[in-house]
Amino acid sequence: MTGGSLGLRTGSYGSLLSIKNVIAGGGRFLHSKSFGSARKNPIMMLSSSREKERSLPSIWYRCLGRRKVSMLLIVALALLVFVLGSFLVNKESNSPTVTVDQQIGTMTMGHHLNDAHSETSRILGRNDQHKDKKYSAANNANGGDGNGFQVSASKGANHPCANFTFPPPPPPNLRRIGPRPCPVCYLPVDQAIASMPPSFPSESPVLQNLTYVHDENPIKTEPHGGSDFGGYPSLKQRNDSFDIKESMTVHCGFVKGSKPGHQTGFDFDERDLEELQQFHEIIVASAIFGNYDVIQQPMNISEEAMQNVPFYMFIDEETEAYMKNRSMLNDSKRVGLWRIFVIHNVPYSDARRNGKVPKLLLHRIFPNVRYSIWIDGKLQLVVDPYQILERFLWRHNANFAISRHYRRFDVFVEAEANKAAGKYDNSSIDAQVDFYKEEGLTPYSEAKLPITSDVPEGCVLIKEHIPITNLFTCLWFNEVDRFTSRDQLSFGMVRDKIMAKVDWHINMFLDCERRNFVIQAYHRDLLEHMPPPVAVIQRAPALPITNVRVRNQGKRTPRRGRDRRSGSRRHRRASAVNREQFLLNAF
Repeated sequence: MTGGSLGLRTGSYGSLLSIKNVIAGGGRFLHSKSFGSARKNPIMMLSSSREKERSLPSIWYRCLGRRKVSMLLIVALALLVFVLGSFLVNKESNSPTVTVDQQIGTMTMGHHLNDAHSETSRILGRNDQHKDKKYSAANNANGGDGNGFQVSASKGANHPCANFTFPPPPPPNLRRIGPRPCPVCYLPVDQAIASMPPSFPSESPVLQNLTYVHDENPIKTEPHGGSDFGGYPSLKQRNDSFDIKESMTVHCGFVKGSKPGHQTGFDFDERDLEELQQFHEIIVASAIFGNYDVIQQPMNISEEAMQNVPFYMFIDEETEAYMKNRSMLNDSKRVGLWRIFVIHNVPYSDARRNGKVPKLLLHRIFPNVRYSIWIDGKLQLVVDPYQILERFLWRHNANFAISRHYRRFDVFVEAEANKAAGKYDNSSIDAQVDFYKEEGLTPYSEAKLPITSDVPEGCVLIKEHIPITNLFTCLWFNEVDRFTSRDQLSFGMVRDKIMAKVDWHINMFLDCERRNFVIQAYHRDLLEHMPPPVAVIQRAPALPITNVRVRNQGKRTPRRGRDRRSGSRRHRRASAVNREQFLLNAF
């Protein structure tokens, strides 16, 4: 219901059309009443009384004016919606069983999944829309958290965020109908640091020792894609990699060379290789390949993080040349907080696929790092890394966290959306989905609860580097290397195969929570094609109104803002001026 539609309503809320009809129909009768005193028969008297009753709104309408009546109606409707919304919010907040995650689900998931229903119905039709509604019910039934975590699941009622409640949802905003961030309860930085687990790593279920395939001459033996960089694992090797054992050796990129980054493809400068071997508790990493994005500087970073948490940015030679030409990069290899690593001999011609190497294989590039936060190059970090790790890993005793897609949670729907948007060629997407179908991939259903999504919003990865999470990202990368670079399509398949073998989970949190700690910027190509900002013209302050007598004595000086094309006063003034000009010309 919007203000623009009130003038078209013909039913309740005091129809504007009926008011206009009263004015149009009854105006002649009221006007003729002042001429003569002709007698009226009883029928006319009865009709006149009814006409008087119907003419009351006409008098009211004329006194207030058309715009004021419309505004009053809009205000009345707004008050009604506000009262009803407040009642519903109070009713939900008074319920003792509502958790924080359920309130998030009420605020955001309903909005996001309603968008999902419209898109899936457009792509897949009515039958899939009905099926998608069942998935929506499954999400809401779980309270909105990806794997059923509660805010105080591991920390107990004494956790400072245990009683965190969300404010009422914001009113609808027609100018901003897309996904929005939602509130997140972070601990202060000092408390977040104090809550870091002990220095020894978390337990890795079953898998304890993970090593990687080395092959100087990889040979492609099967027609299922892959690359020299990934080593062309066979289907048998791929299937064996999902059989979780205590000690495993798997393909995980960098199959050539003596160590990652040295004669392997995706190579580093010699002086950078030494820094890659340094130990760090936490790192933040990102990448820009193909000069595709603009470096975003982190904000709200604590002194502790600036001293102890390095920020690493990977770029290719094309991006390096652009930055040097604009004096953004010098020999210090630093841009703000970011330490720049230039990559040589990139393994793929597709810049997006090159970006998947540091995104999924950070544990190979940095073998001595405990925690990592990956953010895509288009994102700006606006929350301290310690607070992010406490909120999404340590608080839930999790070792891998990723946000789920804000709109889609079914791989089949995601595949169709990728095809419709031209994200990749359709035949390759179909081949990947058909391959997964033969392996048993089915549309998402309630049977997967407490898992509530098969599709991530993969622009942020929060990870503890232990054998099981390293294996997960290795096998995820192998799927990206073998099939399409659309990592959302392969995420759920790899996750489910590992979870079928070991007791391990992923914290899939709400996408609106991700939008709380990163801000998404435009890609460079969009920024370069945007029109330049319009200069704001500073107007001189209005002169004070003085009682200066003008030519038309007795007429009020019009107020600013009333001289509009559609205003009736302007027409009356124009008519008066025309009459005066006619009289002057006549004499």
